[in-house]
Amino acid sequence: MKILKLILVALLLSQVTLACDNNKNATENNTDENEVYQNPVVPKSLPDPTIVKAEDGFFYLYATEDIRNTPIHKSKDLVNWEFVGTAFTNETRPDFEPDGGLWAPDINYIDGKYVLYYSMSVWGGEWTCGIGVATSDSPEGPFTDHGKLFRSNEIEVQNSIDPFYIEEDGKHYLFWGSFRGIYVIELTSDGLSLEPDAEKQQIAGTAYEGTYIHKKDGWYYMFASIGSCCEGVNSTYTTVVGRSENLFGPYKNKAGQNMMENHHEVIIHKNERFVGTGHNSEIVKDDAGSDWIFYHAVDKNNPQGRVLMLDEVQWQNGWPYVDGNSPSNVKKVPVFNE
Repeated sequence: MKILKLILVALLLSQVTLACDNNKNATENNTDENEVYQNPVVPKSLPDPTIVKAEDGFFYLYATEDIRNTPIHKSKDLVNWEFVGTAFTNETRPDFEPDGGLWAPDINYIDGKYVLYYSMSVWGGEWTCGIGVATSDSPEGPFTDHGKLFRSNEIEVQNSIDPFYIEEDGKHYLFWGSFRGIYVIELTSDGLSLEPDAEKQQIAGTAYEGTYIHKKDGWYYMFASIGSCCEGVNSTYTTVVGRSENLFGPYKNKAGQNMMENHHEVIIHKNERFVGTGHNSEIVKDDAGSDWIFYHAVDKNNPQGRVLMLDEVQWQNGWPYVDGNSPSNVKKVPVFNE
């Protein structure tokens, strides 16, 4: 009798083990590593990203020059990125600010050319910094510099960096600013100079930099960054947003308070692993209709530089949000059909 019981127990245990193995295999088979990605998508320093989809079907991403002369990466799927070179060389790089760095580029496709706006500054040079523009027939460059559009002391806006280009009703505009107010001014139709007699207009308050405006369903959403970008694991950078029914504002938060008075909604803040979550790129829509946004952060697991992050932007009651209002670790990949 005891032997029979032992046999029955052994059979039962083997069936349980087999069932567990089958469940494990089923789980493993249903988890395709190619269907998810992990942040950071590029574990190298690529601050202040900007992105454009080029005529060749690739996405091209540009960033502040932790890699000298403005790094360029390309990708088909927003997840797997290949370094393809730099926008400038030591010989062709802009030079209107001696010893200045090339910061916070903004890439656009205007009238058959790739137009790259850039900031040029030395740290703390808030009255000598400025914004310039360069063009290329190819998203991989080489870019030809057309020089500065303006410097802070010329346009009388302190800390004139962080350009963003947008078209509206057949006109061309540049937004810019960093913690001294966000401003806008009209450009010529080729985007390469200021429209004659154009006057600047302040759009938002002194809490912001890294402006990006997204048009959706009759609203204009002003994304920006607040806090400190560049203090390593102590960085407080946070991505925020307000919205308006007019490109030139007023931009407000959900309570109707104005961004001119530094009111906004938080989109992405720090979590246990990532801090300094800010300076987002343009929003990219995938083939499934989902919206995706790049930004940079400091990874506390490897706090060297500001790494490239990707997250899905979702919408509720006319407002954008990211799950948990903080960076994801693992996420389903964007959908792009071949």
